[in-house]
Amino acid sequence: MLKTLIPLLLLMIGTGAGIGGGLYMRPVPPTDPPAEDTADAPPERKVGHEDGAGPEQDYIKLNNQFIVPLVEGERVTSLVVLTLGVEIPSGQRERLYMMEPKVRDVFLQELFAHANRGGFRGAFTSAGNLGNLRNSLREAARNALGDLITDILIVDIVRQDN
Repeated sequence: MLKTLIPLLLLMIGTGAGIGGGLYMRPVPPTDPPAEDTADAPPERKVGHEDGAGPEQDYIKLNNQFIVPLVEGERVTSLVVLTLGVEIPSGQRERLYMMEPKVRDVFLQELFAHANRGGFRGAFTSAGNLGNLRNSLREAARNALGDLITDILIVDIVRQDN
């Protein structure tokens, strides 16, 4: 009887401590900032061309990360994990979400090709390498999806060597 009671008691204590710790560590809800006098504030600019003319742009962070294995011989030696965002014309958000599986497929194909060209070896975060990656992703998106995606944003990138 005592042998079955001790694990249950420890489970209840651990669960209670976990809940208590979670409640203690929860973030404080933000308070509203005081109202500011906006008479001297500059007018808001739309995201678009520098002169303010032209279409507005929306920036969308794609939902899931991209994981690219780096293979030498027949062995995975590293993993590259990327978070990508895209720039799209304003009002195209719903179209992008409907086509997200196609977008992910196109990007993964290009990321694998970039890895096979050695783009994630050495100084893979140099401006030149990231520029090449961004350009190849943009071209692949344009070829497969037309004018839906106007630019690529590399939000996060990390390489984990084994």
